[in-house]
Parts: sequence; structure tokens; C-alpha cells
Amino acid sequence: MKKITILCLAFLALMACKEKASKNDINTDVEENAVHVAGKPLKTYAEISIKEGGEWNGRKYVGGDSFKNVQELQVPKNHTDHSFFIRYEGPGWENNQVGYRLYLDWRNAIDIYGKKVDSLVLPYVGQDGFDSYHEPAAWGQDILKAGKSMGIGGYGRLVNDTVAHFRKVDNTYARIENSENSSSVHIDYEGWDTGDERIDLDVVLTIYQEDRFTKATLTPSKDISGICTGIVKFDDIPLIKKDGVKWAYIATYGTQTLATETDKLGMAVFYKIDEVVEQKEGVNDHLVVFKPTTEKIAYYFLGAWDQEPNGIKDQASFILDLDKKLEKLNTTNLLN
Repeated sequence: MKKITILCLAFLALMACKEKASKNDINTDVEENAVHVAGKPLKTYAEISIKEGGEWNGRKYVGGDSFKNVQELQVPKNHTDHSFFIRYEGPGWENNQVGYRLYLDWRNAIDIYGKKVDSLVLPYVGQDGFDSYHEPAAWGQDILKAGKSMGIGGYGRLVNDTVAHFRKVDNTYARIENSENSSSVHIDYEGWDTGDERIDLDVVLTIYQEDRFTKATLTPSKDISGICTGIVKFDDIPLIKKDGVKWAYIATYGTQTLATETDKLGMAVFYKIDEVVEQKEGVNDHLVVFKPTTEKIAYYFLGAWDQEPNGIKDQASFILDLDKKLEKLNTTNLLN
């Protein structure tokens, strides 16, 4: 088992972002308190933040009046959904256009934070109530209802037409990395048990200074079938697909958020064609199923919300953006 070295980040003193705060308030506060690397303020940011001052009562963490950011975390054995221990229930990562979070429990889905400001906001999120980020705020809000799916670009294993999440894992270890040009969340799952297989899985989720995408890299310890990613399915939102020479994408676009009944969200997953067995429909997800391997599996995912500053406002513009990215991938094999 890995030793835990807890390092507090420079954002510890940030105050919660109240809904009444203005855009300028948020931008000014984040700039003044920004984490610096090599003397420069970060343009990307990742964090994981845990409650302190309370105690565990069964599966719940009770008491405590503040959170502290940690660089590394061995997830407690009794942690589950709604344990009230990890701020917004898992690690988060962002740049100035979009934010994401991962439920660091059995659900293991990836969610989207839609942003109405062009600055880093995660230090404010969830400071003023466990699920306050579901409500509209000056910075934006949680906009995706993942439900029983993997969310956007999450990962699981397809077993008998059902996606197995992470209900049976011996140990889960998360680590945060912030550098001058990117921010990453590293997660090691030890003893992930699905169906008749048991493996370790190393995951790296990286966001860069420019654009909305996250690069996901999965490294299984054993070449088992069914490792998959995907996009949450919504009624009346059709799947968009396009193949290139080396890469392909699946995407959705439409009114598929928690924010309003009229705002638009685009979601996409880019994958390397020769790494994939099939693209198929699951119960809760549009699925991309990877070939068995112990090599690194790399893919990209993104969310584009029409309420972002200078955001993509319609489906045609969204598809044009995806097609440009697909062309770059087929030429360079990289978006970053």
C-alpha cells in the first residue's frame, strides 16, 4: 500500500463563492490567490479536498467545519457516495473554459462543471453546502446528470451487456499534479473486481491550457475484455458519429443539462480506431469498447456548454469544432 504524504495547496485560505458574488469578484480573488509554478500563475488546476475536524460514523463523515486540499489521498475503506468527506465527492480539474469532476466512489462517473467565467473556480465549488454546486451561481454550475452512466468519458467494464463500475475495489489512491502547462488527476485502483476478472487499473486524466478536452490514459494490469468509455444517453438526443483514418468520435448535442430547459450542451469522445472492438449502445451510455490490452489506452473527451464566455452556440458549430479536432488527431495523433 502506498504511503500517504499530505501536502496542502495554496488555495486553502480561499473563501466560498456565494451566489451573489459578481464575475469580477471571482476573477480578482482567484488571480490574487492563484497557485504559481516557476513564478507563473496556473492556467489549469486540479484538486482534491477533504473534510477535517469531524469523524467517521459508519459510512458517513460527520462534523467538521472546513475542508483542506491534499496532494494525495488513500480513499478510506468506508467511503461511498454521499459520505460528506470529499468536497464535491471527488477530484476536480479545470482550465478557463470548462471544469470536470470524478465521483471517487463506486459510481466512478465523470461530470461537467459549466463555467460562466473565464477563470479558475474549483476552490470555491462546494464550500457553501455539500451539493450547492447543483444550483446556478456566478461562476456556473454542475450541468450534467450522470445517473447510472459513466457520465462523459468515464470508464468501466462491459460485462454481459451491463457496465460494471467500481463497486468492488481493494484500494483506491488518488494524486494531484499541477504544472505550468497542464493539470492531472492520477488514480490507482488496486484489486478491481468485475465478473470473473480482477485487475489493477492506473488512470491519468489531464487538462491543458487551451480548449475543452481532457486526455484520459488507462493502463490495465491484465488484458481483459470489456474495458470501455462512453457518453451518457438522453432520450431524444441522437448520437453523432464520424470516422477518420486513425481516429473517430462519437458525440451528442442538445438540451441535455441540469441548468435550464433550453440551454445546449455538446459532448464528445475521440478514440483510436485500432484500439477499439466496437462502438455500441449500452443501457445508460453510448459505448466505446476497447480491445484487451496491457498497453496504455488513450482517448479524449470534452463538454461544450453554450453559456460559456464565447461558447459554442449551435450544433453546426459544435460539429465543425469536432471535425477540426478529428483532422488534427488523424494528422498528429495528439490534440495537446
